[in-house]
Amino acid sequence: MKTLRVLSLGAGVQSTTLALMIEKGEIPMVDAAIFSDTGAEPKAVYDHLDWLETQLSYPIHRTQWRSLKKDIIYAALGENDSFSAPFFTLNSKTGKKGMLMRQCTRDYKILPLYRKLKRLMGYRWRQHVNKKKWHAEVLIGISSDEMQRVKENKLPYASNVYPLIEKDISRAQCLEWMKKNNYPEPPRSACTFCPYHSNKEWLDLKKNKDEWDEIVKIDELIRYADMQKENKITGQLFLHQSCTPISQAKLVNKKNDLQFSFDDECEGMCGN
Repeated sequence: MKTLRVLSLGAGVQSTTLALMIEKGEIPMVDAAIFSDTGAEPKAVYDHLDWLETQLSYPIHRTQWRSLKKDIIYAALGENDSFSAPFFTLNSKTGKKGMLMRQCTRDYKILPLYRKLKRLMGYRWRQHVNKKKWHAEVLIGISSDEMQRVKENKLPYASNVYPLIEKDISRAQCLEWMKKNNYPEPPRSACTFCPYHSNKEWLDLKKNKDEWDEIVKIDELIRYADMQKENKITGQLFLHQSCTPISQAKLVNKKNDLQFSFDDECEGMCGN
C-alpha cells in the first residue's frame, strides 16, 4: 500500500508552525502541503505564503474551486443564486437577529483540498480510490488548546493526524517556537469579510485602506434586493454581529467580544 502524507496548510499560526517543524525534522516529513485558496484572504496571508514557500523543501500546492468573494458579489448583483457564508441576519419587522448556515469552509476549503489530494494519488475527483492501494495521512494544524476541533476523517482512504496535539503544543507555544527560531509571526488566516472576526480583527483589517474599502463595499452589496430575492432570504444581511453596516459599527475591543467560533468545523481548516 502506498501512503501519501500531506499537510493541510491554512498559512496561519498553527499550520505555519507545523510546516516549519516538519522542515526542521521535528515532525516526520510530508510529501506536500495543500493550501485551499478561497480567493478572499488578506494580502498579508498571501505574502506570508509566498515567504513560506521559500523556507520549505517540499512543495506547496495552491488549489481553488472558485472565488468566494466573486461568488458573493455576483449573488448580490443577482447574477448568481448560490453562495455560502454565515452572514448575520436582521428581520426588519421583528428585530430578530440570526445567522445564515455556514458552508464556506466545506465548499471552498475542505473539498478543494480533497480534490487535489485525489489528483496527487492519480485519481479524478469523482473516481473511486482503492483503499487497498492508497492511504492518505492529512496533517492538520490544530493545537492542544483546541481539542474540541478534532474530528475523524470520514473518507475511507484517509485519516487525520494532529501532530501539535500529540506533542501537547498550544497556540501560544507555537508563537514561542516561531519567535525562538527567528521566524516572523504568521497572520490570522481567514477571509477579509469573515463574520467571525472579532472587533480587534476588524480594526486590524481597517489599517489597510484598500482591503477595508472592499470590506465596506461587500457589506453594502449583501443588502441588495437581488441578494435577498434570489437566495430567498428574509431580512437584511450584515458582516458585523451588531447587524449594523460595518462602516458604522462600533469596533470597540472588549473582553466579551465575539471570537472565532470554529469549534464545530468539519476539518479545522479556517483560522489556523
